[in-house]
Amino acid sequence: MSLWGNFSKGILKENPVFRLCLGLCPTLAVTTAAINGVAMGLATTAVLVSSNLIISSLRKAIPPRVRIPVFIVVIASFVTIIDMVMEGFFYNLHKVLGLFIPLIVVNCIILGRAEAFASRRPILDSLFDGLGMGIGFTVSLIVLGSIREILGNGTIFGVRLVGEGFQPFLLMVLPPGAFIVLGLLLAGMNKLQAKK
Repeated sequence: MSLWGNFSKGILKENPVFRLCLGLCPTLAVTTAAINGVAMGLATTAVLVSSNLIISSLRKAIPPRVRIPVFIVVIASFVTIIDMVMEGFFYNLHKVLGLFIPLIVVNCIILGRAEAFASRRPILDSLFDGLGMGIGFTVSLIVLGSIREILGNGTIFGVRLVGEGFQPFLLMVLPPGAFIVLGLLLAGMNKLQAKK
């Protein structure tokens, strides 16, 4: 597959959230606002790209019996760096995302890409795969967060979209709202796929 193919498949064809249903815990938990989706998506993308690069470059040196522990150590190292950077420079956003930043370590998207792709492919392919999957994940979080924020608060990225008479649909900023919106988006993606 070409570099473009490795990159683009993560955005639509194999989107981690809408097609593969991976990483749903942070997807449902942090998407009460679009900005939260951006922050979580970019943090996950940074970890995904960095860990893919390291794992791909070390793939021939890692003994098969210890590959999963090595992958987790590499991923945890990058998550720790991202967590510290966010706490130092984006403290308010770090507080909102809370525990979900350290939980990137066990996000099945990251470990799955390390095992299924980066450990078997060259560095450049792994870079584009990580970037595509990360952008696909980020776009999913932004879409879900935007819908929930618009319906639940009448804003997007904190900017008011509707007039004073708007009655917020508070269910959308609660956990059940995340499930409802995600279910509708998954149904829409499946319908589009069926038409093709």
